Amino acid sequence: MTVTHRTQSTRRPLRPAPQGGTGRVGELSLSSTSAECDRPATSRPGAAWADGDPVGRRRFADVGDLELERGGVLPGVRIAYETWGRLNEARDNVILVEHALTGDSHVVGEAGPGHVSPGWWNSLIGSGCPVDPEQWFVVASNVLGGCQGSTGPSSPAPDGRAWGSRFPYVTVRDQVAAERLLLDGLGIDRVAAVVGGSMGGMRALEWAVGHPDSVDRCIVLASTAYATADQIAWCQSQLLAIRSDPHFAGGDYYGTGHQPDTGLGLARRIAHITYRTEGELGRRFGREAQLGEDPLRAGDRGRFAVESYLDHHAGKLARRFDANSYVVLTEAMNSHDVGRDRGGLRTALSRVTADCTVVSVDTDRLYPPRLSDELHEALPASKREHIVSDFGHDGFLIEEDQVGRIVREALARPRH
Repeated sequence: MTVTHRTQSTRRPLRPAPQGGTGRVGELSLSSTSAECDRPATSRPGAAWADGDPVGRRRFADVGDLELERGGVLPGVRIAYETWGRLNEARDNVILVEHALTGDSHVVGEAGPGHVSPGWWNSLIGSGCPVDPEQWFVVASNVLGGCQGSTGPSSPAPDGRAWGSRFPYVTVRDQVAAERLLLDGLGIDRVAAVVGGSMGGMRALEWAVGHPDSVDRCIVLASTAYATADQIAWCQSQLLAIRSDPHFAGGDYYGTGHQPDTGLGLARRIAHITYRTEGELGRRFGREAQLGEDPLRAGDRGRFAVESYLDHHAGKLARRFDANSYVVLTEAMNSHDVGRDRGGLRTALSRVTADCTVVSVDTDRLYPPRLSDELHEALPASKREHIVSDFGHDGFLIEEDQVGRIVREALARPRH
C-alpha cells in the first residue's frame, strides 16, 4: 500500500510539513498539518470534492484493492484523512474519530479552500479540549463511499468515468476494512480509542468487534449494534426521494450539468426531523409564519417558520454533499449488524476486549436509549453514560460540555 500526500494531481511520498514539528518513527513521518493547494477551487457543478480542487488539510492514502464483504473487489481505493498531533515513539497514542452520515475528515477547523464547511465537532480536538493534540495523535478519515476525497460514486472508476450507478454496494464492515488499511499504511497497529456518533458509532463498534486486538477503548455515542426496522424505514423514504428525482438519472448524473438537489433536499428534510424532537421544534417555531410570508394565504401561499428551517437545511446539504454518496452511505447504515454471520449479537459482542463507553441521548427518537441499554448489557466491559438534551439525536454534537466530560473520563480510564 502507498500512502501519499497529494496536492492536486501530483503524487509523492508522504513527508512532514514544517509547521509544528514532526513525530518521526522508522521511515514514516507525520505532522499536524498538510500543504494547501496553490490554485483556487475549480468552478463545477456538484458538491463532491474532486481532483483539482484545493486539498485543504486533507492527506490521501492509496490503500489498493478492497475485497468487499458481500463479494467482488473495489479496485484502487483511496482514503482521504486528516491528522492532529504527533504519533509517539511507542505508537500507542492514536485516537480514531469516526464521522456521521454527512460528515467527513474535517472534524475541527475553519471553512475555507478545500473545506466547504467548518469542523463538525469543533469542541473535541484542540489545546485544552477533551482530545488534546499535545497528548494524542488523532486520525479522521472520510468514509469509503463518501464524497470528500475518499473513493466513492463521484470518484473516477478505472475507465476514467465517475463510478455513478456502477459503484458497488458497501457495508459498514467494508468501511472499517478500508480504515484498517489506512492505519496499516501509517504504521499503526493499535488505537488507544475509537470514538464516533450515529453512523460513526456504528463503525466504532465494528472496529471493537472486528478488530478486538487493535482497540483499547471504544466510545459509541447515539448509535446502535444493528439497524432497526424503524431506522431502515426512515431511510427508505429518503432513498426513494433521491431516486425519484428525474435529475438523479439512475445515479449517472455526473457530467449532465444537473444534480438531484430536489431529491437530496427532500431526503435531508426527512432525516432532519428524526434528528430533532417534537418539543424542540414546537418551542422554536410553533405555528409561527416565516417572516414576511403568509402560510394561510390561498394560491401562492407562504411558509410556516418550521418549513423555512427545513428548506434551509436541505439547501445547505445540497451545496456540500453528493446525492450518490448519500444513497451509498445510507444503504451501508442499513447493512449494520455486528451479529451478522458471527453467531448473533451477544456472541459477536463477547469478542470485544476494549473498555467501552456507551452513550445515548435521552430524547433521541432515531437511536432511542433502549438500544444503548441493550448494547451496554451485552458488552464484556462497558460504562453507560447519558446525554440530557432538548435536541434529540443531534444532542451528541450539540451538548459539548456533556460530551466533553464523557470523552475525557473515558480516555482517563486505564487501558486493558
